Amino acid sequence: MAIIFDTRPERLDRDAIYRYLSQESYWARGLPRAVFDRSLAGSLCFGGYDETGALVAFARVITDRATFGYLADVFVLPGWRGQGISKALMRYILDYPELQNLRRFMLATADAHGLYAGYGFTPLSKPERLMERLDQDVYRRMTASE
Repeated sequence: MAIIFDTRPERLDRDAIYRYLSQESYWARGLPRAVFDRSLAGSLCFGGYDETGALVAFARVITDRATFGYLADVFVLPGWRGQGISKALMRYILDYPELQNLRRFMLATADAHGLYAGYGFTPLSKPERLMERLDQDVYRRMTASE
């Protein structure tokens, strides 16, 4: 079965993506819908679809399309895992014309280091140069204040 990838925003099944990210992912559980919608609007989004047009995979890249990219929210729906779809999605993303010749392409993962290493991602070369401002409870506080 062939999976078709594309970046057309109108083709994305936003409800399915939101459901997976906010309810099933370890990194975005509790994500408010308004934050999700803004995140897609500010990203280059990649959908993977089966022959019926149903979404089976997703990823987004936050990028200026010139010097920097950050790969985020990568997933393959559970019933589709183990078929090489994540590898095909990564190849599609890395071959995408607007993402060529980026000076820095980053991501964060808790459990897919082996997948990403196969595409040239490595631990930080100079971790002492990077900083973060991490707020793990922001979604919970946002939901509580609504």
